[in-house]
Amino acid sequence: MGDNKRKRGRKPKPQAPETLDFPTTTPTTSSSPAIDDDAIVFSVANVELIDNNNRPAANRRRGRPRKLPDHHPEKTLNNGATAGGAHNSVSADGAVVAMARAVPSMDAVVKVFCTHTEPNFSLPWQRKRQYSSSSSGFVIGGRRVLTNAHSVEHYTQVKLKKRGSDTKYVATVLAIGTECDIALLTVESDEFWEGVSPVQFGELPALQDAVTVVGYPIGGDTISVTSGVVSRIEILSYVHGSTELLGLQIDAAINSGNSGGPAFNDKGNCVGIAFQSLKHEDAENIGYVIPTPVIMHFIQDYEKNGAYTGFPILGVEWQKMENPDMRMAMGMKPDQKGVRIRRIDPTAPESEVLKPSDIILSFDGVDIANDGTVPFRHGERIGFSYLVSQKYTGDVAAIKVLRSSETLRFNVKLKSHKRLIPAHNKGRPPSYYIVAGLVFTTVSVPYLRSEYGKEYEYEAPVKLLDKLLHEMPQSPDEQLVVISQVLVADINIGYEEIVNTQVLAFNGKPVKNLKSLASMVESCDDEFLKFDLEYQQIVVLRTKAAKAATLDILTTHCIPSATSDDLKS
Repeated sequence: MGDNKRKRGRKPKPQAPETLDFPTTTPTTSSSPAIDDDAIVFSVANVELIDNNNRPAANRRRGRPRKLPDHHPEKTLNNGATAGGAHNSVSADGAVVAMARAVPSMDAVVKVFCTHTEPNFSLPWQRKRQYSSSSSGFVIGGRRVLTNAHSVEHYTQVKLKKRGSDTKYVATVLAIGTECDIALLTVESDEFWEGVSPVQFGELPALQDAVTVVGYPIGGDTISVTSGVVSRIEILSYVHGSTELLGLQIDAAINSGNSGGPAFNDKGNCVGIAFQSLKHEDAENIGYVIPTPVIMHFIQDYEKNGAYTGFPILGVEWQKMENPDMRMAMGMKPDQKGVRIRRIDPTAPESEVLKPSDIILSFDGVDIANDGTVPFRHGERIGFSYLVSQKYTGDVAAIKVLRSSETLRFNVKLKSHKRLIPAHNKGRPPSYYIVAGLVFTTVSVPYLRSEYGKEYEYEAPVKLLDKLLHEMPQSPDEQLVVISQVLVADINIGYEEIVNTQVLAFNGKPVKNLKSLASMVESCDDEFLKFDLEYQQIVVLRTKAAKAATLDILTTHCIPSATSDDLKS
């Protein structure tokens, strides 16, 4: 037993023929050196390879080295490559069958340089100091380049640089898809397009399919390649657009600067765009890719409409019908499945035909399960919002519902709906109106993020968060108006501590949006200006004194105008 006891310390180095997982390659003068098959993703002539032989020791197998099979050690390795580096596999009768991976064109991948000038939501009459960023992109057909929307957000100038070039070319932004986080660029210079072949798109990959992400991440100026496999396909939350669309989860490293870079399959076709990763202490190497169905939807939307019109949504909130007692109470037959409508957006076209407590049985002929999923591919299911996202703004969808045990069918025209608190300003500067030092503005997700940081979902006032998550607009032009701050002056003594509080009414009239509030204040002839705020607060000012003091306050704070440009028209 003592002979079998495992000794402590480092294991003896195994013999060369047995190191199948990590074959050792030594520099030689031969024209065909031995190369690890895992590292052969692209040819050396096309890209600077990431040396997969330098993987962390955690990937090595523990215990006794695995024995070689009885056949010749050069016949095949564990992944189908010969010891000499050729891509071969052995058939059932022992014959060696040649295999090769397609090599995508690395020259189509470009580096994107952008200068951003973000709006200042705390001081909405000015912008923040400009800053620069770099990301990745790639050339597609029609003299166009794809990258991420967040890579060119609030841009003032965008430049592109080809691989191996020292020249930066000024680019024009054709379209920005906020919801899907994709942007379309072009370059007028003919020189930029010389010698560049556009990438070809492939089909949606399957689980465990190999993917390779190419781009310009932090840590160097040359192109970088990381490889992995598709580990999950589902409806993902797109952080930039605050929407949920189809996405791929991969285990290849995606770092800052990889954004906008293509993800290739083993045939050399593009299957997605790298756009975000999961940073969590309990997670490692979780990256996300925008898949080709979403990319093609964006491109075809632009080509069909001449601009990006967005992804339509079904303006309803629904509830699962997994409880058998609930299904029985709702009059569903044993063979019927669907989801119950909880609420309907009053501004959505669906509100004209659908009603709360309707059971949605199918969408465009596809039956919806009790958990809200639909068949996707073999052995896979996905949320039925995927079917909606496949549509375009203005398309008609066939919806079958169960109402009072009666089956009804409706044709609904889909639109992209507006939220009470928008998820994005889409590049527009914030609106504001100032009177007597009271700064009025509208609430949006970028505004909350600017005021309360990345953790705004925990730091912002409960009233605003409740409206963000649950409130629906009652009219298409409804906005949530707040007093963001008070510019201290003699006229507004006692109101200095009012911050980010909603304005409900002015002189007894409900405040519908910021433009209507500004119009009511400017045209007011009453003795007092009375603002009803959230939490039963009121602000009262003498009308003539308040309007007279506004000009001096603007001069003191170097504010060019009491009204933003969009409210003047």
